[in-house]
Amino acid sequence: MTTTQQNQIKDHSPVRFIASCRLPTQWGEFTMYGFEDVRNRQEHVALTVGDIANGEAVLGRIHSECLTGDALFSKRCDCGPQLEAAMKAVQHAGHGVIVYLRQEGRGIGLLNKIRAYKLQDEGLDTVEANLALGLPVDARDFALAKDILDYLGVQSIQLMTNNPQKVTTLKALGINVVNRVPLHVGQNPENQHYLHTKMEKLGHFTN
Repeated sequence: MTTTQQNQIKDHSPVRFIASCRLPTQWGEFTMYGFEDVRNRQEHVALTVGDIANGEAVLGRIHSECLTGDALFSKRCDCGPQLEAAMKAVQHAGHGVIVYLRQEGRGIGLLNKIRAYKLQDEGLDTVEANLALGLPVDARDFALAKDILDYLGVQSIQLMTNNPQKVTTLKALGINVVNRVPLHVGQNPENQHYLHTKMEKLGHFTN
């Protein structure tokens, strides 16, 4: 990235580019970019493969942090398998991007997520649990993703998601989502009710 690009993100956005490095993984090598939201010092990253700034629509995912699923291998959700599948898909495509936003629990934070899980253990679904705690169903800020994609030079994206609201939100922010790529992985008996709730109450696609 040029100095001009680094300055641009500082001038118009709360997201500040910090540094980039090589990230070898079991699925292949990525370039990892680190960003900071200067409003709250929250840290976010993007993983890229190949040339993503050539004007072509790149395969990509906007993935919100899920410590329990991504790192602790929880079966309560499908987040970890979705992240793994996205990393594999981007490598297979030869170019693409994964924006990893540190917005745990759809933006409510890890400790509130644990509180919500306890209520789910007692019979509430994922939407009811958030509302019972006086929290929004979804508090994520996808404007951060727009700023990061702009910095990386991504002009259009083939978005890996099952969430129609994410597509609508990203388009409203000015991200050119040319098509949606389904990402149905990680289903198991433990998250069957959770996935059904996302379909029934949040409108997630099943195909």
